[in-house]
Amino acid sequence: MTGDKPEEFDPIEEPAAEEAAGAPAAEPEPEVVPPTVEEQLAERTADLQRLQAEYINYKRRVDRDRVLVKAQGEAAVLRSLLTVLDDIGRADAHGELEGGFKAVADSLQQAVKSHKLEAFGEKGDEFDPRLHEALFHAGESADVTTTTVDSVIRTGYRVGEDVIRHAQVSVIDPATETEEAEPATQEPANDETE
Repeated sequence: MTGDKPEEFDPIEEPAAEEAAGAPAAEPEPEVVPPTVEEQLAERTADLQRLQAEYINYKRRVDRDRVLVKAQGEAAVLRSLLTVLDDIGRADAHGELEGGFKAVADSLQQAVKSHKLEAFGEKGDEFDPRLHEALFHAGESADVTTTTVDSVIRTGYRVGEDVIRHAQVSVIDPATETEEAEPATQEPANDETE
């Protein structure tokens, strides 16, 4: 390669501007028609309507979340007061709720009632697993027709339909009937008489 003569390159000739202008174009570009005023107005109106709908949905969601957060905050505060209410109930049951302490207890109970806190779980109530937590079975009784609360170990509380704390109870079932056993013993007696 040392003895070879370097290759000569031909300069690239660029077409002159005049030649390019005179050459026919491969494809003419389509002419862009500007939108009419009515089309522009319709487009802007649709944009505003979408924006307004998004804002309304946002406002509804924020309002719903605000109510939910408030309810959760109230429930947390009420839940923290349940042990105090239990102590007040026990003091009242033992006759120790007197004087100034009774006035404080009454004020507290009125305050929680204003937040719609409601106690539930009484002896004789029909057992409802959505409201009651059965800790033990107390047996059977002919006095009841459905599974019933026999005794309340810890009172339950709710705000509206939301259960803050389930009532802990013992339950009693209706007595099972022994009629199935009796006809079997009576049939042989009927056969002997015939």
